[in-house]
Amino acid sequence: MGQPAGERTPDTLFLRVVSAVVLVTIAVGATWLGAPAFDIFVALFAVVMIWEWAGMCGIRLNSLTGWLLGLGVLLVILFAALERYEGTVIAGLASMILLAGLGGRREKRWAVAGVLYLGIPCLALVSLRQHPESGLVHVLALFVIVWANDIGGYVFGRTIGGAKLAPKISPNKTWAGVAGGLACGIAAAAVMATVAGGMSAVLAALLALAIGAAAQAGDLFESWMKRRFAVKDSGSLIPGHGGVLDRVDGLLAAAPLAAILTIAARGGN
Repeated sequence: MGQPAGERTPDTLFLRVVSAVVLVTIAVGATWLGAPAFDIFVALFAVVMIWEWAGMCGIRLNSLTGWLLGLGVLLVILFAALERYEGTVIAGLASMILLAGLGGRREKRWAVAGVLYLGIPCLALVSLRQHPESGLVHVLALFVIVWANDIGGYVFGRTIGGAKLAPKISPNKTWAGVAGGLACGIAAAAVMATVAGGMSAVLAALLALAIGAAAQAGDLFESWMKRRFAVKDSGSLIPGHGGVLDRVDGLLAAAPLAAILTIAARGGN
């Protein structure tokens, strides 16, 4: 989540807080319940993200390209939920190959990119939650780190301000906001590790630094995308926030890294 532009009115801030509380409650509840609730939760969010991605990139949802984009991402989630990862790979590759042969040059490029940009993070989230012993903790930890980064970036960016990180991409994102977001993510992970156990606070902090950096990169990428296509927000579904992609841009980049780190920690299992 990028640092906001301009001043927020009290009404807007109230909407942002209420929307955030509702979304966090739904996300935590679905994560706590596990499959199939969590898989359905990811799939529903994927549908909205596909719609927003298509809108930003100029892909008509009622076109064959739009249908293949949506079908490709949803099949990836379905096969991942069934733990049929060979099917996941086949579905993803097949949809990308078909998309590459359709539409104009610009439409093809962004449709294929959408399968990767949306499909891989959804696959990562579903696979992370599936582990019977640590899935719940790992997904909640990922959420907490990304959310802490968002909150820290917002608070520190607004209160300190200062030098801009990448003014041509995200004019309101400052180095103070980035540092504050990373610090909050590290602190949140260290607290979780101390409370939950199973990992030292130092290791948790290092992992949080890597995941937080990925989340910051995801935020910048989505800001670049919006500037590339001259849109202010990816959508308007979430009151006070904009679109779903505006709120989960950091998570989309952080989830695959979290899955890779988890697999490495389990020794490939």
